[in-house]
Amino acid sequence: MNRSSHLVANSDPASLTRRHLFFGALLGTAALASAPLPAWASPADEVSHSTEAIHQEAVFKAPRKRVYFALMDTAQFDKITHLGPSMQAGASLGNQPTQISPELGGSFTLFGGHIVGRHLELLPDTRIVQAWRVADWDPGIFSIAKFQFSDDASGTKLVFDHVGFPQGLGQHLADGWTGNYWQPLIKFLA
Repeated sequence: MNRSSHLVANSDPASLTRRHLFFGALLGTAALASAPLPAWASPADEVSHSTEAIHQEAVFKAPRKRVYFALMDTAQFDKITHLGPSMQAGASLGNQPTQISPELGGSFTLFGGHIVGRHLELLPDTRIVQAWRVADWDPGIFSIAKFQFSDDASGTKLVFDHVGFPQGLGQHLADGWTGNYWQPLIKFLA
């Protein structure tokens, strides 16, 4: 048995070192090439095509600066939350006060502590990206909420995308964004 076939025949693919690969290349690449390699998932198995995502668009009769500030200012957003159906119905979502840090990386607590997260990107009057979660989700589960603002003939167009939330919650969350964010925000800005 020549040295290269011995190297391959007696090597667990997971234990191949750089030395094995180097000498295998020197002694005969054909023997090394025939060595079984670790099994990897096929690319089709690595990408989920069944995750839910939310995409919503809304137009507000106010300048971008005012819409952005209404979503980023603690006092203003607290007023907005009280215009939504959850808070008007007296739903007990928690007893923590609304808090929104204006800083990149800062945290926010909304709807009595039912919604919490951190700001990942803040581009004033243009974009907000947040790591966003509902308090009763499993620990460590955060979704990504992205608010993109642009000028519109009527005022401000908001393009909203929400991804990474637990499977099966898409419709519930989409209804929540409409009822507890966009509709109260329209009332607040009127």
